[in-house]
Amino acid sequence: MTTFNCTRFASSLLVSSAMFLAACTASDPVSNTGNPEAASSASDLSRRIERLASDAFEGRAPSTPGGRAASQYIADEMAAAGLAPIGEDETYFQSVELTAATVLPDSTMSISNAGLKVLDGNNTENAVFWTKRLDESVTVEDSELVFVGYGVNAPEYGWNDYAGLDVKDKTVVMLVNDPGFATKDEALFKGNSMTYYGRWTYKYEEAARQGAAAAIVIHETEPASYGWDVVSGSWTGEQYDLVRPDRGASRTALEGWITYDQADSMFSSAGLNLNEMKSDAASKDFKPVPAPDLKLNAVINQMVKTTTSRNVAGVLEGTTHPDEYVLYMAHWDHLGMSETDSGEDKIYNGAVDNATGTAAIIEVAEAMVDRGAPKRSVIFVAVTAEESGLLGSAYYGARPLVPLAQTVGGLNIDAMLPVGETKDMKVIGFGSSELEDLLKRQLEKRGMYVVPDDKPEAGYFYRSDHISLAKLGVPMLYADPGNDHVTNGMTYGEKFAKEYTAERYHKPGDEYDDSWDLSGIVQATDIMLDMGYDLANSDQWPNWYEGTEFRNLRDEMRKGK
Repeated sequence: MTTFNCTRFASSLLVSSAMFLAACTASDPVSNTGNPEAASSASDLSRRIERLASDAFEGRAPSTPGGRAASQYIADEMAAAGLAPIGEDETYFQSVELTAATVLPDSTMSISNAGLKVLDGNNTENAVFWTKRLDESVTVEDSELVFVGYGVNAPEYGWNDYAGLDVKDKTVVMLVNDPGFATKDEALFKGNSMTYYGRWTYKYEEAARQGAAAAIVIHETEPASYGWDVVSGSWTGEQYDLVRPDRGASRTALEGWITYDQADSMFSSAGLNLNEMKSDAASKDFKPVPAPDLKLNAVINQMVKTTTSRNVAGVLEGTTHPDEYVLYMAHWDHLGMSETDSGEDKIYNGAVDNATGTAAIIEVAEAMVDRGAPKRSVIFVAVTAEESGLLGSAYYGARPLVPLAQTVGGLNIDAMLPVGETKDMKVIGFGSSELEDLLKRQLEKRGMYVVPDDKPEAGYFYRSDHISLAKLGVPMLYADPGNDHVTNGMTYGEKFAKEYTAERYHKPGDEYDDSWDLSGIVQATDIMLDMGYDLANSDQWPNWYEGTEFRNLRDEMRKGK
């Protein structure tokens, strides 16, 4: 394993050892037993983050020995914190059935023009590909390419990139994100803020609904909000999915990504200009562009197995309304170990993403137990397989351990950066639910303020586990420490976040370092603790704001409770 450069990291954060120790000391209560003011402990957070991100758990891939050991560790920590088990058979576990598929080295994907190969997808430098079909061998033969713009069919926005197009047996190629990002027109979709139509998950699903044989997304760093190395690192090796009744037969035979440069070269060979097509795709007048000279051929051989991972859940039972629940959620999984990474370090430790959030919900649980049970129950769920498409939270949503109609609201904690204390907190998907009002009250007490997500174009609202329950109507809040550092200002926090995304996000470099300044994570954890504890001691039922897409779902859910 590559040793992280602690000196350089500490220097880049402008954090002295004295400041770090002071933050830890100030945050650690002397004794919390029976203490209504029990708060987060920096030393406990540090211990748990370091343990979860250790090489011992081998990157916490869902169904691996390392992942199973990590979920057992979380269950043990929940028990030690004083939570009661609420999983199956009086345990802390909810079994999650998954499929695990690994594309074998003899698989091939190529795109040719008149027999001349213009794309060779058999390395990860320019393409990655897989299939959601659970057959041992899947083929695509001489499938004509067609450029479908953003690959979006959105009736509510009056937009259909597939209008008048029959894509049966064809390969659709599309851009990442949505037309609003391309134009920055606030009247188009949601302007610079990504909608669900901009997510790769939607694009592959829509291509399948349209009957395509294969679906390829063109990667660009800015609209995707991450580099090609994130794509290649995330989509190689064992890939997980929920067990689907049709074994993936309704999906396209091939799904994949290619780099923009490779797509440009490929279309140029057919006399087409990708830059011009991209510009045209941002208009409602866009028409799909067939490229009949370009044909995709692929043979995907894979090893397929059915496996089981685990959500981990514990509950603090309420004193007067035990059948009403406040929910805390975080995903415990990460990307495991790479078989293709060329460096010495092949373990994707996932320290920030998401050992921090998992440690935080355990810390909140421990502090709540020490404060004394609130009126309502509080359930803590560490979900699996988030990195594979929010699978653990989707499974929980379909098979909740407590009724969703009786779930008052939820707080999702995912990937808190060790930037230090800030004056602000970011709300991902700002303007969605009344839980934001409760957060604002907590921040006002501390002289802090709420800010919207500073990268709405990245679509983070659709990229974490809260969305699995939001889509079912449960009010959910996803908030992170902000960027406005208490002493170093906004620029410092923004630079810190940008550096993490560029250098460590979904890479082996996302490792715990004992020079981290945990004061901001402690701060955010305390805020989430106080917010949830107050809600659990109230009779409030926060809802989605009027006009949001989930409001009617919640209203109907509560009517039938």
